[in-house]
Amino acid sequence: MAVKRTLDAIRRNLNSHLGERVRVKSSEGRRRTLEKEGILEKTYPSIFVVKLDEADGRYVSWSYTDVLTDSVEIEFPDTCEEARKNGTTGAEGRD
Repeated sequence: MAVKRTLDAIRRNLNSHLGERVRVKSSEGRRRTLEKEGILEKTYPSIFVVKLDEADGRYVSWSYTDVLTDSVEIEFPDTCEEARKNGTTGAEGRD
């Protein structure tokens, strides 16, 4: 049950950032990483969706389990910049 509570906490945190800019770094295997920026569009019970800044307006989704297992790292650039201005760590906006 601890894992379920943790996944719920990740989902709640992402829900609080809907519509905000997000930077996602994803492990693609064999020492390859994908780093993209976009807007956190929607959260669902098992996944979240990011609309990428690319010209084609592509959508990409990841699961909360990916965040929990560190396969995906999420950063909210606007939150981190505000934290720097306010003198806090900015870790409050990260999962």
